[in-house]
Amino acid sequence: MQDPHVDPSLDLEEEILRLKKERNAVILAHYYQDSEVQDVADFIGDSLQLAQAAKKTQADVILFCGVHFMAETAKILNPDKVVLLPDLDAGCSLEAGCPPEKFRRWRAQHPDAVAISYINCSAEVKAASDIICTSSNAEKIVASVPKEKKILFAPDKNLGRYVMKKTGRDMLLWQGSCIVHETFSERKLLGIKTRHPDAKIIAHPECEDPLLAMADFIGSTSALLKYATESPANEFIVVTEAGIIHQMEKAAPGKTFIPAPPNANCNCNECPFMRLNTLEKLYVCMRDMSPRLEMPEALRAAAALPIERMLSLS
Repeated sequence: MQDPHVDPSLDLEEEILRLKKERNAVILAHYYQDSEVQDVADFIGDSLQLAQAAKKTQADVILFCGVHFMAETAKILNPDKVVLLPDLDAGCSLEAGCPPEKFRRWRAQHPDAVAISYINCSAEVKAASDIICTSSNAEKIVASVPKEKKILFAPDKNLGRYVMKKTGRDMLLWQGSCIVHETFSERKLLGIKTRHPDAKIIAHPECEDPLLAMADFIGSTSALLKYATESPANEFIVVTEAGIIHQMEKAAPGKTFIPAPPNANCNCNECPFMRLNTLEKLYVCMRDMSPRLEMPEALRAAAALPIERMLSLS
């Protein structure tokens, strides 16, 4: 459904390109956005790539097509730039499941521990952390911590458990999870594999253990895209948010990509928060230069330190 304030006769892609030039803006989009949003973006990536792109941009305006914590990260790294998010309600179950006051209490119970927080968290949680990580660099970040130090890992228990196995490090895990990656069905995945025995199963580490145990390859969103593009296999069962398949099909048009089904008969393998951003909202956001991401300078500066530590290690 179109935004009520958008003239239906407008060519939205053309208008967005015109406004982008006028505003000296850059459009950053996550792989989990609708395909039409991805197609107007200047840069498409996963959380780490988008953080790096936000840090490097020379644009005056960053229009972030993703979820709230991602746009917040762009603002943390670019205090003097205007950062826009098409829909401020585009949240994240991981962020919501890790309230800052509870995280701070948990951290206070382990004063000698190093707190590593997955980037899918609020600015307040970032500010209370020692270092941030993404699924692309979590193993590297954890391995950088001296072996004698205790590690707290928040908020994703599945990613934390996976990194523990990969690094051999014992960590205390916050018990959060992603609503999309927890919805995939082991039973249905087995059914698809039976029907497509030659297909490679590729999965994001936010998935639960039984699904990861079935995977031929586990990696961040960008790593899954790279693997699918470079692998000699022709069929892939993709166990992450289905938005990435648009880029996989563009990068490897001769291959077949099958989205892993959720347990329920719904579109639960699509993130409902990511999909709040539409082409119409993107246009209105650029036109009105609103809604904007703002935060107190003290919070921004405190949250910037663990992000900068991550970027220096990445």
